[in-house]
Amino acid sequence: MKRKIILYGDHFQRFIKTLNEKELLKLNYIISLLETEDRLPIKFIKFIRDGLYEIRMEYRGNTYRVFFIFDEGQIVVLFNGFQKKTQKTPINEIEKALKIKEEYYENK
Repeated sequence: MKRKIILYGDHFQRFIKTLNEKELLKLNYIISLLETEDRLPIKFIKFIRDGLYEIRMEYRGNTYRVFFIFDEGQIVVLFNGFQKKTQKTPINEIEKALKIKEEYYENK
């Protein structure tokens, strides 16, 4: 299976500018798995709510999350990303991603 990966807005681009080269390589690897594999382990993705998922990445003790949705079963739309510093995913980051998701569907 090959999914089409698209970005919505500039949120994701701003996030990846904060990553170093090795972090970016690891994130690209996880995104390539998302693009080609039918199923990924919870180590890499997790359902949040309301059609929102997160890519989960750890590198040298740092934890990162990138929100995304599936659209029309194939397209993966990447939204905002952030470095996670608490045990739970911050509610404000989830709310931000849900707001971006609403904008995406309104502008589609």
